[in-house]
Amino acid sequence: MCGIVGYVGPRQSQSILLSGLARLEYRGYDSAGIAVIDGDGALDMRKRAGKLGVLREDLKGAPMPDGTTGIGHTRWATHGGPTDLNAHPHLADDDKLAVIHNGIIENFAALKADLLSEGYEFRSETDTEVAAVLLGREYREAGGDLGAAFRATVRQLEGAFTLLAVHQDHPGLVVGARRNSPLVIGLGDGENFLGSDVAAFVEHTRNALAIGQDEIVAITPEGVEVTDFDGNPVQPEPFEVTWDAAAAEKGGWPSFMAKEVSEEPEAVANTLRGRIQDGAVVIPELEGLDDLFAGLSRIVIIACGTAAYAGQVGKYALEQWARVPVDVELAHEFRYREPVIGPDTLIVSISQSGETMDTLMAVKYARERGAKTLSICNTQGATIPRESDAVVYTHAGPEVAVASTKAFVAQITAQYLLALHIGRIRGTVSAVEAAEHVRELEAIPGKIQRVLETEQAHIEQLAHWMADTRSVLFLGRNVGYPIALEGALKLKEISYIHAEGFAAGELKHGPIALVEPGQPVFVLVPSPRHSALLHAKVVSNIQEIQARGARVIVVAEEGDAAVLPFADEVLHIPLAGALFEPLLAVVPLHIFAMGLANARGLDVDQPRNLAKSVTVE
Repeated sequence: MCGIVGYVGPRQSQSILLSGLARLEYRGYDSAGIAVIDGDGALDMRKRAGKLGVLREDLKGAPMPDGTTGIGHTRWATHGGPTDLNAHPHLADDDKLAVIHNGIIENFAALKADLLSEGYEFRSETDTEVAAVLLGREYREAGGDLGAAFRATVRQLEGAFTLLAVHQDHPGLVVGARRNSPLVIGLGDGENFLGSDVAAFVEHTRNALAIGQDEIVAITPEGVEVTDFDGNPVQPEPFEVTWDAAAAEKGGWPSFMAKEVSEEPEAVANTLRGRIQDGAVVIPELEGLDDLFAGLSRIVIIACGTAAYAGQVGKYALEQWARVPVDVELAHEFRYREPVIGPDTLIVSISQSGETMDTLMAVKYARERGAKTLSICNTQGATIPRESDAVVYTHAGPEVAVASTKAFVAQITAQYLLALHIGRIRGTVSAVEAAEHVRELEAIPGKIQRVLETEQAHIEQLAHWMADTRSVLFLGRNVGYPIALEGALKLKEISYIHAEGFAAGELKHGPIALVEPGQPVFVLVPSPRHSALLHAKVVSNIQEIQARGARVIVVAEEGDAAVLPFADEVLHIPLAGALFEPLLAVVPLHIFAMGLANARGLDVDQPRNLAKSVTVE
C-alpha cells in the first residue's frame, strides 16, 4: 500500500516524482501529493484527494517552481478519510519540513497528546502528521541537524513505517527510514532515488540497494549513506533489477491484467529457467540446505489471499513427492495461536511483493522460535526474502494489476520445483519419476498458450452474456479445490459480485442449498485418466446441481465426453498430469473474471478498496 518516491539530482524533480508515482499506482491509493525544494531553497507542496490525474491537472493550472530535490506519495487511507488535508506530504517546522509515510504508527495517539500539550497544532486526522510534527520538534532541538533529528524521531515511533523527509534548509538531501515497511534505493549517475519498490525508478536506473530493518538512508546527488537507528554505518546489499521499464507498461494491451494473463506461459517458463539439469531439478539458491531438507518433520506454508491458494496446490506436490506433512495457514492467523514449530520445521512463505505485512510478521515469529524459513517471492530486494533463511524467486516479472494472475501460476511452479528438489534429496522420488514430472512442467507454458489461443474468445463471450450475473459458485475436488477458491476470489476482487468456492464433496453438506434455477456454477472436472473414481464423483455432483436448474460451466480436459450431456458450457484444457492440471484449469477462470469485469465496465487493474501490496496488518 502507498507509493513513495524520493529524488535528488540535476534534473527537475516534479516530472520524475509524478512518473514514479504513476508506476506505483498499482499499489492502490486514494490521494496523491508531492513536495519540492525549488531553486531558491523554498519548499513547495501540492496534494489532492483522488487519482494522480487530479494532482496533474492541479499542477497544470498552478505550476510549481522548478526544483531538483523532492518527495512524492500516493496514499491508501488508514487514519482519516481520503481528503485533501489527509493526503501526504504533511508539513511541520513552519512549513519548511515535508514528510511522507507508508504504514501505521501505532503509538501516534500518545505522541499526539504529548505534542498537543506542548502547544503544537495539527491540520489532519493522520498518524503521519504526528511523525512530521515530532520530527520538526526534534529538528529544532538538534540545532538544525536533520539526520540527528530523524534518528531521534524514529526511535520514538512504534509500528510499521517508511518515512521520507525533506527540509528547505537542506536542498539536495532526502532522508528516509524503514521498519516493517518497504524502501529501496536507486543508484544513478549524479542522482539518486528512493522508492517503495524499484518500479519507482526503474526507468532511470536498474542499480539498486536494499535497505534493511530499522535503517536510515540519506541520499544526495553525490552519494548514499545508510545507518541503523543509532547512527552506526551499515553496508546495504546491492542488486540489479532484472526487468526494464517497458515490462511494467501495458504495451498495447487494454489493461495490465490482460497483459499479465497473456504472460502466464512466460511466467512459468521463467520460473523453471536455470533450475533443471539433465532431467532433474536443482535449485542453486538452496545449495547448502540438504541436511535441513533431509531432516524435515513438517512443512508449514504461510500466505494470504491468492498466494494461500497457491500454497494449497503446492501442498499436494510437497506431500506426494517430498513425503513431508504439510500444513497451509493464513499468515495473519498463524502467529496468534502459538503454533508448534521447531528446528525441524520448514516455514515456506509465499508473497508476490515480498512485503505482505501479515506474512512478514509470521516469518519473523517463526524464526524467533527456531524454525527455518524459505520465501517464494517475485520481487527483488523485498523484505520477506531478506528476513528468510533462503529464497526462491519466481522471476515472473512485474505484476501491476491488483488481481494476481501470472504470479499465481509462477508460485505453484516454484513449489513444484521445491517439492522435486526436496524429494531428490530425501530419496522419495526416483530419477525416472522426477524426469517425467520435469517433462510435464516444461510442457506447461505451451499448454497454457493453447488455452489462451483456443478458449479466450469463447470465455470472453460467455462473460459478456453473464454481465448481469449476481452470484457464481465454483466447485473443485482434490487439487481442483484451491483452484475453485481462486476462481471465486478473482470474481470478488474485480467484478464485485458474490462468488464462493467449495470442495465438491461438501456440496450435499450445505452449499447445494444455494443452487436455484439459473445459478451459474463452474465445475473443475479432474481427468478420468488419473482417477476414474474422482471423475465419476464430480460428474455426479454436476448431475445433482443440473437437476436443480443450475447453469453448469465445466472446465475439463480435451476428449472428456462424459461431461458433455450435463454441461451448458465446456471450457477445454490440454491433457496433463493430475498435479499439473491446476496450472491449466485456472487460466479460464482468470480470463472469465477479467471478461466479466470488463463487461460490467469496471476497472480490472485497480478494483475498489484494494491495494496490490498489503503492507499494514
